[in-house]
Amino acid sequence: MAEALSGKTVLVTGATGFLGGALSLRLASEGAWVRALARHPEKGAFLREAEGVEIVKGNITQADQINDLFKECDLVFHTAASTSGTIEKQRNNTVIGAQNVTRAAVNAGVERLIHVSTIAVYGYRLSGDITEDTPQRPGHDPYNIAKAEAEKALREIAGEHGLPYSIIRPGMIYGPRSNMWTGELFKLAKRRPTPFIGRGQGSTFPIYVDDVLDMMLILATHPAAVGEAFHCTPDPSPTWREFLSGYSKLAGHQSWLPIPPILFKAFAAIVGVVARPQTQAKALPDLVYLAQQRVTFKMSKARDLLGWQPKVDLQHGIQQCAPWLREQGLLD
Repeated sequence: MAEALSGKTVLVTGATGFLGGALSLRLASEGAWVRALARHPEKGAFLREAEGVEIVKGNITQADQINDLFKECDLVFHTAASTSGTIEKQRNNTVIGAQNVTRAAVNAGVERLIHVSTIAVYGYRLSGDITEDTPQRPGHDPYNIAKAEAEKALREIAGEHGLPYSIIRPGMIYGPRSNMWTGELFKLAKRRPTPFIGRGQGSTFPIYVDDVLDMMLILATHPAAVGEAFHCTPDPSPTWREFLSGYSKLAGHQSWLPIPPILFKAFAAIVGVVARPQTQAKALPDLVYLAQQRVTFKMSKARDLLGWQPKVDLQHGIQQCAPWLREQGLLD
């Protein structure tokens, strides 16, 4: 893998974010020359000392700002997207951004575009086993809708112009610098007792950041990855109790406060009725439903075609978050 990437010029969108930043550093360590694309370069201080990383300014929603940056690039990793806000904001940043990135990659004649999607494209009304061929029903959440539309736009443009691409659909990416699935979830888990829906036996989908990076680098070079989408999640799925209790253990306790599911369902139902369509509030009933289901995003396709499977188990991954949590003042 290192040999395949060494000496390549690689552009990474969203390079100052959690995943994009980790990817930029990993690519540089593999010998690639990285153009770290950022809307706000000042957020990339952690990249400035890395040999082989150049921070370049650009907004993916403005095609004229990014086209020249793609020239002479061998590979493009598209990690940038909005994770919150109105459907209009997320379509602008995520869908139009994906369209512009794909067209810029076409114009530059890159070898391959690796697009970061999400398991959320399937929506929240799920149970049982989910494969990459499961129909996408993103529901009301703007994030899910925009990510599904971005996938569709990429496939259409790439297909029309013969651009090789691969799509990764990660689960909940955790690890050092993950504000959501490490920072915020740790804040919940450190409460004594930790409150959650019932016994926490519904599935959750945490994947350690290094495992995601491993798959992304494989997608950049593996011939079987072209034109395909792959889940990047644990199989089988752990439970919410297992995930949260891992963080609770770091905080020095294992106490759990089961809140009756009927209370969550009633509250979510009321919110869902009064909320506007295509909002996170409207999606709340489906999210409460999913949190109580047993769901596994199957990893057989990645194992069979790519020879990939996660290396970092949940217990070890959570332990590796401890130094960063201490740096943030969240862990004593």
